[in-house]
Amino acid sequence: MRESARRGRRHPPSTPLFSPSAAWCYYIYYVFGATLFKPGTIPSRAAVANQIRVASAAMPLYAVLPSLVEAAAERGWTAAVSRVADLGGGAGYFASFAAYMAFVEFGVYWMHRGLHDFKPGYRLLHHTHHKYNKEHTLSPFAGLAFNALDGILQAIPYAVGLLFIPMHFFTHELLLFLTAIWTASIHDCLDAGMAPIMGAGFHTIHHTTYRHNYGHYFTYMDKAFGSLVT
Repeated sequence: MRESARRGRRHPPSTPLFSPSAAWCYYIYYVFGATLFKPGTIPSRAAVANQIRVASAAMPLYAVLPSLVEAAAERGWTAAVSRVADLGGGAGYFASFAAYMAFVEFGVYWMHRGLHDFKPGYRLLHHTHHKYNKEHTLSPFAGLAFNALDGILQAIPYAVGLLFIPMHFFTHELLLFLTAIWTASIHDCLDAGMAPIMGAGFHTIHHTTYRHNYGHYFTYMDKAFGSLVT
């Protein structure tokens, strides 16, 4: 990170990755389940327990990439900055944020699509997540249930973008926290009709067809590259 970014550096917040999923499951299944889901479509406790086991095994390794990125930023090896003023104020902040997110959307799309198109990658890595391939097997905990290397690969665009986009570093850390909440929400099979946001309706299609809706937060990349299905 630049010299200005080292001053007043804040440590990343402790991220209780299971908390969003647990709270989400409690409300959608036990509080509002009879209203939100048809009979037989709520995942079994065994399916949820399996997803918790897979996610628990992977989470210690999920921390590797963010740790390496922070070490690189502290040594000034990235374009990250610590103050909005270093980006020229609010206008510069939003411009860099937009550029960073565009890169992340592009990178996550192609990393995710590549894990499907490259058969060994799918078989050895991504299949761990895609064995949850029906609505009644998906839950918010499935959002964390990946082979650890698969999860790391899909987070790489967040790290690579920092090498050449002057991103506000605490905003980068906040985005990583919000990703844990986001990935929980898109695996609950509840379609809120939020296009162009890549909500659960789109992502459920991805889990049941395997060949569509690879995007991250938005549908733009799928639309641009011909893989969007609504």
